[in-house]
Amino acid sequence: MKMLINVPETVVADALRGIAAAHPELTVDVENRVVVRRDAPVTDKVGLISGGGSGHEPLHAGFVGPGMLDAACPGEVFTSPVPDQMARAAAAVDAGKGVLFIVKNYTGDVMNFDMAMELAEDEGVQVAKVLVNDDVAVTDSLYTAGRRGTGATLFVEKLAGAAAQEGAPLERVEAVARQVNEASRSFGVALSACSTPAKGSPTFDLPAGELELGIGIHGEPGRERRAMMTSREIADFAVDAVLEDLKPTMPVLLLVNGMGATPLLELYGFNAEVHRVLAERKVPVARSLVGNYVTSLDMAGCSVTLCQADEELLRLWDAPVGTPALRWGM
Repeated sequence: MKMLINVPETVVADALRGIAAAHPELTVDVENRVVVRRDAPVTDKVGLISGGGSGHEPLHAGFVGPGMLDAACPGEVFTSPVPDQMARAAAAVDAGKGVLFIVKNYTGDVMNFDMAMELAEDEGVQVAKVLVNDDVAVTDSLYTAGRRGTGATLFVEKLAGAAAQEGAPLERVEAVARQVNEASRSFGVALSACSTPAKGSPTFDLPAGELELGIGIHGEPGRERRAMMTSREIADFAVDAVLEDLKPTMPVLLLVNGMGATPLLELYGFNAEVHRVLAERKVPVARSLVGNYVTSLDMAGCSVTLCQADEELLRLWDAPVGTPALRWGM
């Protein structure tokens, strides 16, 4: 596999240097692997921190900024950040109103964020944690106990970030994050495997004429493998899998997410099919977002995330946000 890198060992550090050069509104600590909004800590504001293995860009560093995260902690590719990173980030963003950790449900992330909470609390920082576990494809996987955290992470970070930006107390910001997670479900599909820089070749074998239904964002196995399907057929399968579990009773936020190597031409076509299925199932779409947001390196494929949204969540969704990867109203 050809990759635009120097050597696998410096991929994350090189990317962080590039983020720093492109986004002077961020403070990027390359050595300690922490990305913080430059104006942190923000007075009278709850701090929001997330993180995880690199390779899912723009998640999470691309979502640092007003109206979303205050800091992100990137680990090595597909590897959890270490507790010292999160504790250092907590100290950097704490303005005395507490810090919320947003954690995808992967075993290493959960363990290391729990350890970071203890370190932060020892330093006098009030900390809360919300676990994102929105993937309906499988209950347990190679990396998790329980459901995996995938596309809903974006919704949690955006909506809780908007509440924090408005000055809501920690208890309220945490409650919004939990509500969003509980109201969200996702399903992903792989058309090709991803290739990590260290391995330099596909992480699993997916024959040319087949796809994997229900994959995770590290290329974990899904529900089943089938012969290649049309965009229409994939939309029917993925949306029905989400609706079967979610059973929405109100309008939804929709994320049609690319896994990294799927062009927007295809994603917009797939979005049309997703809207068709939702209209046929009489599920109104309040807002849509289409693009590569929660990726898996160079994997071709997509995921669908739905979040039931009441008027308050819609208001928080529409609130201004100013990050490298998500920006409106500013």
